[in-house]
Amino acid sequence: MRLHVKGKNVEVTDAIHDYAERKLGKLAPQLAEPTRVELELAVERNPSIADNHVAEATIWTKGPVLRAREASSDMKASIDLLADKLERQVTRYRQKRRHEHDRHGRANGSVPAAAPISAQEGAMIVKTKQFVLNAMSPEEAVEQLELIGHDFFVFRNDDSGEINVVYRRRDGDYGVIEPA
Repeated sequence: MRLHVKGKNVEVTDAIHDYAERKLGKLAPQLAEPTRVELELAVERNPSIADNHVAEATIWTKGPVLRAREASSDMKASIDLLADKLERQVTRYRQKRRHEHDRHGRANGSVPAAAPISAQEGAMIVKTKQFVLNAMSPEEAVEQLELIGHDFFVFRNDDSGEINVVYRRRDGDYGVIEPA
């Protein structure tokens, strides 16, 4: 497992780096090599936020990208909470892979990079992400959505071959957006 630790509004000391490596290193036996893990540690400067020490991690696996974010009043506590959350995600991911040996259909391409575009006056797109669209059912996309902890997930529908979006509705259910 390759761990990269970076700080935002905080200096990453050797002690914090070693602590994070020890805590997240417990995930290594469950992950295939080489797995890349990126940990971003941040301190929110807003005095009204009590839990201002934030730890956010991204794990690139052979399958889904796992993400987690935790915040507390202490950086080590945030790392502990983050490690626990990631351990649950990795366990769920491993169990799913174990039960779906016949799963096939992988990378079909990636999304091209876009230049920054001004959406409204003062608002600008400042980040572009690229990812591989895997062919899967909407039910599998919902599982991926839960693994990464986002509100939506883009995927290639294995039945139609079209690009779809699955999203979490306010009532707790899920919706699928399909092209017309």
